[in-house]
Amino acid sequence: SLYKAPLIANYPGVKLTGPEFQQALLDQMAEEGVELIHGRALSVMNLGETFGIAVGNDFHEATAVIIAAGITRESAYKGENEYVGKGVSYCATCDGMLYKGKNVAVIGTSSEAREDMEFLRSIGCDVLELTGSEGIEIRGEDKVTSIVAGGEEHEVACVFILKDTISLSKLVQGLEYSNGAIVVNSDMATNIPGIFAAGDCVGKPYQVGKAAGDGN
Repeated sequence: SLYKAPLIANYPGVKLTGPEFQQALLDQMAEEGVELIHGRALSVMNLGETFGIAVGNDFHEATAVIIAAGITRESAYKGENEYVGKGVSYCATCDGMLYKGKNVAVIGTSSEAREDMEFLRSIGCDVLELTGSEGIEIRGEDKVTSIVAGGEEHEVACVFILKDTISLSKLVQGLEYSNGAIVVNSDMATNIPGIFAAGDCVGKPYQVGKAAGDGN
């Protein structure tokens, strides 16, 4: 997630940590008088002229809905959650320069993963390629120091987890999906009038600049 990013260097005019960037966004929302309701949205129901959103045990009504749910990844590898932002990354082009010339591991077999491996090699990284089926464990102390795969331990500074598809809970009955992503048009409108989607949940590339553009 954005909050866990150690550095955002792929957004024009911005070079901040993820928490700093997120706080700037929250501060701007507060200045504009946006009311935030924290909770877990469970479902969105079409009530005709409005939508009902179940949030935990509460219920809210809205005339329009924007889904910005990000992506939900598959089950984590052992050690993955502990080291997100500390040597576990989901974007080689975003974070690769932080590990220039170092040993890294890439989990993934898609054409995009291969392109990312070539990028990492082009900046001097020694890349260990893994498919994700080798009984992987990510190890470290304050940050990642190694990865265990196929019973062997390899010293690495970062593990890039580059999965080809995403899984996304269907919050809305009848919402159209393609390859795990919500289908939208150029106005970010879904197939259901009044419901929009933006950001990583509408598909690749998973970049903060593209997500902000969607939101615009």
